Amino acid sequence: MKLLILGGTEFVGRALTDEALARDWQVTVFHRGRHQPPPGVTALHGDRLEAGGLAALETGEWDLVVDTWSGAPSAVRAAARLLAGRAGRYVYVSSRSVYRDPGPTDQTEHAPLVDAAPDLGEVEYAQAKRGGELAAEESFGDRALLVRAGLILGPWENIGRLPWWLLRMARGGKVLAPGPENSGIQYIDVRDLATWTLDAAERGLGGPYNLVGPPGHSTMGELLRACAEVTGSDAELCWTDPESVLAAGVQPWTDLPVWLPPGELHDTIHGGSVDKALAAGLRCRPVGETVADTWQWLRGLDGPPPQRTDRPAVGLDPEVEAAILRGA
Repeated sequence: MKLLILGGTEFVGRALTDEALARDWQVTVFHRGRHQPPPGVTALHGDRLEAGGLAALETGEWDLVVDTWSGAPSAVRAAARLLAGRAGRYVYVSSRSVYRDPGPTDQTEHAPLVDAAPDLGEVEYAQAKRGGELAAEESFGDRALLVRAGLILGPWENIGRLPWWLLRMARGGKVLAPGPENSGIQYIDVRDLATWTLDAAERGLGGPYNLVGPPGHSTMGELLRACAEVTGSDAELCWTDPESVLAAGVQPWTDLPVWLPPGELHDTIHGGSVDKALAAGLRCRPVGETVADTWQWLRGLDGPPPQRTDRPAVGLDPEVEAAILRGA
């Protein structure tokens, strides 16, 4: 397979590149040159937001294109139009954020979607991803595979969610653990996403697929205990009821990554249907493996973990955490 990845050097793109190389595919990555691509790929440079930025893609043919773009849909439209006659299939890594909020529990691919268009400029994340989907379908039709990813964790993460928990556990001491301990979480290891995506594209699948682990694949308790165990620190999990956490002004999902209190939003984010993807071969590794491999990657870095400049840093202020624990 000849694969073109638009991106290919960070988190999801990097996992897709590594998986394709492991399959002995011929991999070309198109990126701005800000990060070093992995060995074994052909690198093309360009900025898709600049005039003439796609010039490096004006020649060449590929069996498959994978696009992880999360900005202006018009950039996806321009790339898809340019490649439509020279690529077999187009995979757009989208998001479950394309569904209207609030969504139903057990949300399937048929749930109502946000309003968007393929020619939009910079818009909110949900509209950007939906617009990107429409742009891919506009040029590739049923040759477009829409990967509606949920929460993604694992090595190379540049959002900071799992890295924050691991680094917090490594500091040790009493750790604010937001309850309920048995609250289910729904996420996908980035490498499982990469494996399924390339398998699905190779099989010729098209259309939308919710791609995240099944509901209840793990819990907050299992995730945090795995983080504490793998770091080998003296971290002590102090489980705190959600009402006390919220009363202290803590923001779910951002101050305490992954966590959402019981309620409608939790059920939407951590309870979506993935029956379609499971039927199409999705397999998800245990949470302990995701945590251990992410910790190993973090320990091998020369500096702090990567952080996307277009996303705010996550994590709870240590003084706020200490104040909550004193009052618990």
